[in-house]
Amino acid sequence: MRGSFMSFFRTYWNSPVGPKTTHFWGPMANWGFVAAALADLEKPPEMVSGNMTSVMCVYSALCMRFAWMVRPRNYLLLGCHMSNETVQLFQLSRWARGQGYLQQKEDKTPITPSP
Repeated sequence: MRGSFMSFFRTYWNSPVGPKTTHFWGPMANWGFVAAALADLEKPPEMVSGNMTSVMCVYSALCMRFAWMVRPRNYLLLGCHMSNETVQLFQLSRWARGQGYLQQKEDKTPITPSP
């Protein structure tokens, strides 16, 4: 059992997406975006920047595509940006609700009785 774990660990350590490469440390650093967005869930929606949150949504979408297209595929980066996209879209919906964009519009058409 121990030998198979060490063999797996050695293989991962020396792989093209292992901890010796930017394919590993880039995504690890990007988890900071997810942590920051999660920390901002405690703040009121008025403090959320709609512009910055939109930019973060586009950034994560582009990085997800990059992580999928690059060879070897970077699943760690893909997972990081999928998480960030999810949290940022939730933040954007909080901001939009706070700005009044997602409120139900009241139907002001007068109701006419049928004869």
